[in-house]
Amino acid sequence: MDGYTTCLALTDLLEDDVTPAYKHEGEYLDVSLGAPLRLVVPNKYAYKSAMWIERITFMKTGRLGYWEQRGYSDTADVWRNDRYAK
Repeated sequence: MDGYTTCLALTDLLEDDVTPAYKHEGEYLDVSLGAPLRLVVPNKYAYKSAMWIERITFMKTGRLGYWEQRGYSDTADVWRNDRYAK
């Protein structure tokens, strides 16, 4: 809703712990927490867990998102400390 974008591989989106969330503890998310929809991606750095989602686009090839265009890693793997592009 503010022009922010990020890109994740379909294999990352299909992980068991990845969740598109619109409620927390039975209550609809507040705008400050990412309403109407936010993506929770626990094994990636937070910039991959997009908030205020208004559109999801599936593409054959990836595209660098907002932070990735500014030098952050596209894979954002927290277990490999992969925060910045190489």
